[in-house]
Amino acid sequence: MAAPQKGDLSLSERKILQVIAAGDVQEAAQLLASEEVRVNCLDEFGMTPLMHAAYKGKADMCRLLLQHGADVNCNQHEYGYTALMFAGLSGRTDITSMMLDAGAEADHVNSVGRTAAQMAAFVGQHDCVTVINNFFSLEKLEYYTKPHGLEREPRLPPTLAGPLHKIIMTSNLNPVKIVMLVKENPVLVNMAALEKCHQVMDLLCEQCVKQQDMNEVLAMKMHYISCVLQKCLAFLQKRDDKLDALVKSLLKGRDSDGFPQYQEKFIRDCIRKFPYCEATLLQELVRSIAPVEIGNDPTAFSVLNQAITGQMAFVDANYCATCGEKGADKRCSLCKAVTYCSLSCQKLHWFAHKKMCRCLQEQDADLEKDSPKLKDLKEDESDLVMETANFLQELCLRAEEQVAAAGGCPAELRAGPPTSAEGPSFTQD
Repeated sequence: MAAPQKGDLSLSERKILQVIAAGDVQEAAQLLASEEVRVNCLDEFGMTPLMHAAYKGKADMCRLLLQHGADVNCNQHEYGYTALMFAGLSGRTDITSMMLDAGAEADHVNSVGRTAAQMAAFVGQHDCVTVINNFFSLEKLEYYTKPHGLEREPRLPPTLAGPLHKIIMTSNLNPVKIVMLVKENPVLVNMAALEKCHQVMDLLCEQCVKQQDMNEVLAMKMHYISCVLQKCLAFLQKRDDKLDALVKSLLKGRDSDGFPQYQEKFIRDCIRKFPYCEATLLQELVRSIAPVEIGNDPTAFSVLNQAITGQMAFVDANYCATCGEKGADKRCSLCKAVTYCSLSCQKLHWFAHKKMCRCLQEQDADLEKDSPKLKDLKEDESDLVMETANFLQELCLRAEEQVAAAGGCPAELRAGPPTSAEGPSFTQD
């Protein structure tokens, strides 16, 4: 069959592009079953149906097209864009992951030399950047589940591949979160299993450094996960069957300010033990962390997190104080200063937080007490405040008139954030 030509579309192929935009999966399936529709046909800009679906954020449509053999790495677009690039531009992490799972090449560049991750970063889709930067195919890990050469048994038992791959793919590098991922998989909470897992992680780290296109970022991540798994192994050897003591150690804060100094020292030690001293990334991490006194910013975790995921920790989002999960929207109902992603995380953290909770409440009360109130101001000060308030109100009215003249505020901006049930000891953000 001849290669598709740009703009050479049948009526059915033009129709499927319309159906993709509408999101009608059932009709798309019927059209794809027809011989008149080529799944990799190109419109006049060189875009395939998969590119259209990825850019428009149609996950079900992307899945359908891939099932029908869509070429995830087609780069006939006039500017060299791929489906992965369009997925990153759309901001849909699920579609971005889908493209990667289907074999999308993350290193492919467009006509101006930009990768999918760089394109997503340029338009502010940082979650998609994180997905791309942290992707590691299950197939590469499964290589170690089979004996090779003179080996009599595989380096990694097949039952461990899935749970270990889940840990590798996490974009949350908080050591507590990684330990929790170990805890939730009983097959991993075993000394022999952890021994094999961390050995495979060390091999993957070495492979990332020694391959032709050296990937220092992925090598550092593999090394860091290996260090956490070795720490789990060490605590299991101390008869900490559920790894509870390790979690408490990582969460325990110092008496003066609650800063988790054991966690900070652990992460610094992980970085220091990176076995490839000549790596540029290691030198950059050391330069960023070494001059900083423990307890000050930037923390070792924030520096490591930015280096590996491309995101600054604790910026523009609330993170769980226990596991570091992004988007934590539940606050301690007493001090309202600490956020959690779940009740279980709050319970885990309470032994450490309760020492600081009262202090935070008192600080909040002092701030409220010291804040000037209108009735406490002198008469001339009160007039000034009222004049300022009237001026701000006038500005708001002008802004509303301008919005109305422009056709009104988009519905998605008028809509408030989704609500969810509050836990018994939470206040919702």
